[in-house]
Amino acid sequence: MARTEINAITLVVTDMARSVRFYTDLGFTLAYGGSEAPFTTFSWGVDEPLNFVNLQWTGETPGTGWGRVIFFTPDPDAIHAIAVSTGHSPEFRPKNAPWNERYFHIRDPDRHELSFAVPLVGGTTSRT
Repeated sequence: MARTEINAITLVVTDMARSVRFYTDLGFTLAYGGSEAPFTTFSWGVDEPLNFVNLQWTGETPGTGWGRVIFFTPDPDAIHAIAVSTGHSPEFRPKNAPWNERYFHIRDPDRHELSFAVPLVGGTTSRT
């Protein structure tokens, strides 16, 4: 039976090179395109099927207030440390939430909000 899942998200960006650098810094794997391309794809995760983030440069300014993308990772603290060590500014340090996830938020160069989270053992999780 097929699983229901999100395979990819596409984010409009204003500076492809800056955005590629940001996602590469956080450990995403470049799958297609790159700094000079109008469309770039990154993969995230090690399990099949992979999740994908597409970046698209359209020459237009992206909107705001669209929501958040949530990436489950085994260690959000490690991703936070990588973000800080590469010069990025997460919105807060990883913390445990009442909905039984450990998470933090960071905004990419075009202000898209990303959340990196792990379900905590012994609890039920829901999306943030």
